[in-house]
Order: sequence, then structure tokens, then C-alpha cells
Amino acid sequence: AAAMALSGDLWAELPAERRIFCSVLLFSWAVYLWEAFLAHRQRRVYRTTTHVPQELGQIMDSETFEKSRLYQLDKSTFSFWSGLYSEVEGTMILLCGGIPFLWKLSGQISGRAGFGPEYEIVQSLVFLLLATLFSAVTGLPWSLYNTFVIEEKHGFNQQTLGFFFKDAIKKFVVTQCILLPVTSLLLYIIKIGGDYFFIYAWLFTLVVSLVLVTIYADYIAPLFDKFIPLPEGELKQQIETMAKSIDFPLTKVYVVEGSKRSSHSNAYFYGFFKNKRIVLFDTLLEDYSALNKEPAEGEDGENEETKSKTKNKKQGCKNEEVLAVLGHELGHWKLGHTVKNIIISQMNSFLCFFLFAVLIGQKELFAAFGFYDTQPTLIGLMIIFQFIFSPYNEVLSFCLTVLSRRFEFQADAFAKELGKAKDLYSALIKLNKDNLGFPVSDWIFSMWHYSHPPLLERLQALKDAKQE
Repeated sequence: AAAMALSGDLWAELPAERRIFCSVLLFSWAVYLWEAFLAHRQRRVYRTTTHVPQELGQIMDSETFEKSRLYQLDKSTFSFWSGLYSEVEGTMILLCGGIPFLWKLSGQISGRAGFGPEYEIVQSLVFLLLATLFSAVTGLPWSLYNTFVIEEKHGFNQQTLGFFFKDAIKKFVVTQCILLPVTSLLLYIIKIGGDYFFIYAWLFTLVVSLVLVTIYADYIAPLFDKFIPLPEGELKQQIETMAKSIDFPLTKVYVVEGSKRSSHSNAYFYGFFKNKRIVLFDTLLEDYSALNKEPAEGEDGENEETKSKTKNKKQGCKNEEVLAVLGHELGHWKLGHTVKNIIISQMNSFLCFFLFAVLIGQKELFAAFGFYDTQPTLIGLMIIFQFIFSPYNEVLSFCLTVLSRRFEFQADAFAKELGKAKDLYSALIKLNKDNLGFPVSDWIFSMWHYSHPPLLERLQALKDAKQE
């Protein structure tokens, strides 16, 4: 008790900026240790569950079960080491004054280009460019290992080294082309917005997010993947009929060549108001996946960038199962999940900007991270949103994960009401098998991390309708 009282007195005697800095660092490590504890529990499940549990006997064969177990074990081990590196790197940056150092370097670079200290926005953009470049370079070895060791080992990687680097450079350039102009406008709005700048800043970010959602699939995604209209035929006709039956304003259906980089499967829809489009990954479609086709003789042009792994053919889904998966996705739209998520996101964004407006005048926040003489707006955004809000962000993230699982069950129930229970049941099993999902999980790990309910829970919810 005496020791605690003494430590409490010492803590109280520390300057406010030191208390803020230590609190941020301690909370960051507390979150890391909690995540490491959860990952350890899940790794123990991967190590000890070596035989197919009785309740999974009808769902998974022992070979697939073992493949998925080893895949998830490798992923978990990789996640542990990459997470540890990330935490140590972040701590060293804070302890060694990496943020003020980079800000000073940005000022020197912009100064040489003829922009003095009064051009804070220019210096902010240089800082942002250097920070994202540093992040891309330090993250590159981890990304390479994940793609060409783990994903390659388990038959998912479809990229060559050349394609990987071309893709990475393209992503970096496109990100900067969006990030830098948006950030400069946001900083300008905060500068000239007066007492109610947080309202204008929030409205600006709302407009930007809506614009990006609108243009992403038409103008940004095609820079990385090839989108082709789903050919006329039975599947397209069935999709259009199902969309019409629930008043979904479908305008186009695309197939994206996801198999160029990975054999994982997916499907999604996008667009506002009366202009909705559906996108299906070719790996989801049994009839369209390049992974299910032997390359024709002399057909090697595409193989310069993409490797055909016919030895690891993926099952894909039949038309009825694809329709069931789409029934689930359209359920999210019909039940208003998309709109609810947007509303929650924007309410959170507004709250964060309001609290930012309250806190931005606190010089101790800047002093805690090495900024004693200046209070740059971009640094303020970074300190408050990334560090000060971190406890709130953790709580919010957990609540959104719980809500997401609830939405997934509701979307499954919607597909069931469309008469797709049996096909969704088999599609979920196939997708789990194709993606080497491990169907056994530690309950705390699952509760904290899974945005989708565990496979067995989803199948159980569909089972009664399937049997009927």
C-alpha cells in the first residue's frame, strides 16, 4: 500500500506532458499484451485440435481440416512477430522523438523548395509523404514474407515478384494522389473555419467519403484489377430476377479477376440510390475461375504476371450457391445495414472532430510528443485521433464487431427467407474450405476479433430451414 501511495505521489509530481506521454505508451502496450494473450489462446486451439471434431464430421474431411489448421497456425505465428515488431517500432519512434524529427526534416525540405515556416500545409504534406513512405518501406519485408512464403506455401498466392512490386508502387502512387489533396483541403478548412471549423471539417470528410465510395469501383479498382461484365446467360438472368424480387435497383453485374493475385473468394455490391452494381470475384464462380481451367496450349502471355496453380484447384460455387451468397449480401442492403453503418461512422466522425476542437488548444498534448514551440494542425490531428482517442477507438471497435456479427446473422436469415437456406449452407462450407478457414476457435478470441460469426453458429442457424 505504501509503495502504491509513493508511486501515486511520484506520478502526481510528473509534469502533465510526461503523464500524457506515459499514459499513451502504457495503454499501447496494454492493448498489445491483451491482443497477444488472445492470439496465444487461439494458437493453442490450432496446436491441440488435430482431429476433426464430431460435430464437424459432415462438414469437413480430415485432409482439409489439417490444411486449414496448418495455414491458420502459420498466419497466427506471422501475426505475432509482425505485431511485436510494429509495437516495438512505434515505441522507439515515440521514445526517440521520431515525430518531431520528421516534422523538422519536412520543414527543411519544404524550405529548400522556397516554402518557409508560414507554409504549414506544404510542410504537412511533405511530412505525410515521408511518413507513408517510411511505413511502406518498413512494411515491405513483412508483406513479401506473407505473400511469397505463407500464402505461397498454402496455395493462395497467384502473383509473381514483378507483379507484386508493380502493384505496390501503383497502390502507393494512387494513395498519395488521393491522400495529399484531401489532407491539404482538410487542413485549410480547419485553419479558416473559425469557432465552428469542426462542423465544416466533418462535412468535408463526409463528402469525400461519399465521393470515394461512388468512384472507387468505376475508376480506382480497375487500376488494379480487370472488371468484365458478367456474360449473358442463366446466372446473370437469375441474379437480375432475384434483385428485382426485392426491389434492388441493379444496373450492372461485373466479374473481377481476383485470381490474378489470390485464390481467396469474395462478392460485394456498391453504388448509391438507383445505380447499384454487383461485383463477383472469378474465384467465387465455379464456371469462371481461372484456377479451375487448364491453360490452353501456347497461352502464356498472362502467365508472365500470374501463375496458374492447377494443382491447387479451388472448388468455387455453383450458380445456386452464388445466388445464395448474393441473397445474403443483398440482405445487408434490404435490412438497411449499409445505411446504419454509414450513420454510425459519420456520428463517430462528428464526435471525434468536436472533441478535437475541444482539445486542440491544449499545449500539453503537443509538448508530450516533443512539440514545445509549435502546434501544427496535422500533428494535432495525429496526436488526438491516433493516441488520445485510442481507448475510445478500442471500445468502439469491439462494439462494431459485435454489431457486425448481429448483421451477419440477420443477412443469413434474409437469404433463408428467400428460400436459399440449403444453398447458402453448402456455399458457406465450400467457401470455408476454399479459403482454408479453421472452424474451431477460442471463445474470447472469437468474441473480440470475429466480425462474422463462427461457421458452426451460422450453419446451425440455417440448419432447421435446410432440413425443412
